[in-house]
Amino acid sequence: MRYKEWIFLLIICAMGTGLANWVGYGISIQKSLPGLIILTTISVLAVVLVNIIPLKLPIIAYCSILGLLSAAPFSPIHTWVINSANAIEFAAPFTIVGSFAGLAIGDKLKQFMSQGWKYVIVGMVVMTGTFLGSCLWDSMTLNLTKLL
Repeated sequence: MRYKEWIFLLIICAMGTGLANWVGYGISIQKSLPGLIILTTISVLAVVLVNIIPLKLPIIAYCSILGLLSAAPFSPIHTWVINSANAIEFAAPFTIVGSFAGLAIGDKLKQFMSQGWKYVIVGMVVMTGTFLGSCLWDSMTLNLTKLL
C-alpha cells in the first residue's frame, strides 16, 4: 500500500475515533485532537519504518516501540504525549475498527456463505462464547478486586 493510502486511512480512523470519543464518552473533538494527532503520527512513522528497516517486524511492533519511546521518561515530550493520549478513551477506536472489519467481511460474505451453513453456526458460537467468556472474566476480575 502506498503512503498516501495509509495516511488517508489513518486520518479516517482518527476522525472515527474522535467521533466515537465525543459521542460515546463526551470528550470534545478539541480535547481529543492532540491525542489523535500523536497516535496518527506514530502510526504513519511505523508505516515508514516498516519499509525502511530491513527487519521483518509487523507494523504494530513499530507502533508499540515508537509509542513506548515517545512516552518513556527520558523522552523530552513524554508528558505531552501521555496527557494527550489520555484524552482518548481506550474503547473509542474499537468502533472504527469494528466498522472496518464489518466492511471487510461484508465484501466476502457470499464467499463465506458458500462454504456451508456449518461455518455460520461455528462463527456464531465462537463469537457468543468469546463474548460470554469475556463477561465472565470481567465479572470475576471485578469481584476479586472488590470493584463490583
